[in-house]
Amino acid sequence: MSELLQKTTMHKVRDFFDVSAEPAVRGFLHEPEQPNGDALVLTHGAGANCQSKLLTAVSSAFADAGYLTLRCDLPFRQSRPYGPPFPAMAARDREGLRRAVEVLRPKTSGRVFLGGHSYGGRQASMLAAEQLQLVAGLILLSYPLHPPRKPTELRTAHLPKLNTPALFVHSSGDPCGSHEELRSALELMPGQSSLFEVEGGGHGLLGKKANDDLPVKIVAAFQQFFKTPV
Repeated sequence: MSELLQKTTMHKVRDFFDVSAEPAVRGFLHEPEQPNGDALVLTHGAGANCQSKLLTAVSSAFADAGYLTLRCDLPFRQSRPYGPPFPAMAARDREGLRRAVEVLRPKTSGRVFLGGHSYGGRQASMLAAEQLQLVAGLILLSYPLHPPRKPTELRTAHLPKLNTPALFVHSSGDPCGSHEELRSALELMPGQSSLFEVEGGGHGLLGKKANDDLPVKIVAAFQQFFKTPV
């Protein structure tokens, strides 16, 4: 772990890396001043990295609420700074998420959660469907239910095997799925699920306002769904 990068009023942020095995885990660790014992791994979408505005804001909000939070780059983004992931390499991205969970687990005394934005959230949910006891729950930001304007190409094949509780956060203007489409998809899941509906916005969730309070609202919805002490 490197020198301190940033200090906020309620948590600090450090470079984080673990190269003890492949794929490597690289990103930023948000360390709360008053930890609640739980931890969260968050990752990015296909066109971004772990330094995206959304991931940074949401990770900061979780850390301020007491969660040890690791936002990390998926293996495909570690391999190249630009460009989308290759479908043939998706299993490696999931393995990278599994390693991130296992690396973070010894650093906390409570539950470990996993999530991500868009592609990252989809891979997190697929991993949880494959490894049922890996994490206590999922938070899926802008789950890409289908490609834009292609509502028949649903990405739901793994949902009937997903027993891990999952909170979906989705905006009404997301071209990758409407609220109604998401509610129908959630019915496929045998595990507990909830949809936190965001009015307006798009696939990136955050608005253009500098004082956007959505990250804090996401944390509150998460705490309510997973019964985390406030």
